[in-house]
Amino acid sequence: MLKVENVDVFGWRGAIRGMRNPMNSWVKSDSSFIADGEFYDILGSSGPAFPNEKDGDTILGLNDIELMKKLIAAGTEHRKFLRMIHAQMDVVAPLYWWKEFDTYKVGTAANSCSTMHKIHAKEFTLDDFSHEKLDSDNREFFKEVVDRLNGERTMYLETKDKCYWWQMIQLLPSSYNQRRTIDINYEVALNIIRQRTGHKLDEWHVFVDELMKLPCMEEFVKERGER
Repeated sequence: MLKVENVDVFGWRGAIRGMRNPMNSWVKSDSSFIADGEFYDILGSSGPAFPNEKDGDTILGLNDIELMKKLIAAGTEHRKFLRMIHAQMDVVAPLYWWKEFDTYKVGTAANSCSTMHKIHAKEFTLDDFSHEKLDSDNREFFKEVVDRLNGERTMYLETKDKCYWWQMIQLLPSSYNQRRTIDINYEVALNIIRQRTGHKLDEWHVFVDELMKLPCMEEFVKERGER
């Protein structure tokens, strides 16, 4: 099980300005950024926004998109602007998936809900774990594991004896779902899509599909010829 929520994408204005620096082609930019009822271009010039535009909107122009696509097709050394576009999101996923995600160290950041500090904060339920692939026999067995965890939790809450806390920590299955707020740049996102499409874990399929929904990602992936 994997769930993505609260997606924010930002950094377009600086990224576009930077990608036009090598050829001093800032005046060719045709993107707009809406704030305080005004539109701004990459150099700060402004004017009144249209009625259907709202604060926070980013309107990418065709000139800028075409240059982005050319730079992506030209290779990693030419598409540095992708590292300046960031996607932040909340992801709920099992620990066994997070262990694989943690291989992406460069260009990512994450803050997680703490199992160390908050593992005892609520009663365990079956839905705290990814269990959709378990057959009926193993699901019944897993319910016993959940019951055992709750027993250790009760003892810890009653006694504050750390030995019961250790039982929860070391009994906790890797299918436990953890929430993290992550930040990844578009270069990392493209690499994840390339490397994890078709992976044996269903969670990667869901995550790749969510990344493909990010603004312009479909077009960027096509330029790399990877999907």
